[in-house]
Amino acid sequence: MNYDEFENRLKLINLSKKDFSQMVKMSYTGVTNWRQTNAIPGWVDSWLQNYEKSKAIDEFLAIAQKFQN
Repeated sequence: MNYDEFENRLKLINLSKKDFSQMVKMSYTGVTNWRQTNAIPGWVDSWLQNYEKSKAIDEFLAIAQKFQN
């Protein structure tokens, strides 16, 4: 994953770089510095995949709960 792909992925899942950096306990500057090397750490892709799945599950459960009551 390069930096442009990282930014696009964040946009797709509606997550700002600031929110991402806070969630992964990194400084915002550290995250934005990835642009200089255009190299995103390997763990980021799987983290984003899990975040996206978790968000989808939360949305599904919220909808299901409406029909449960």
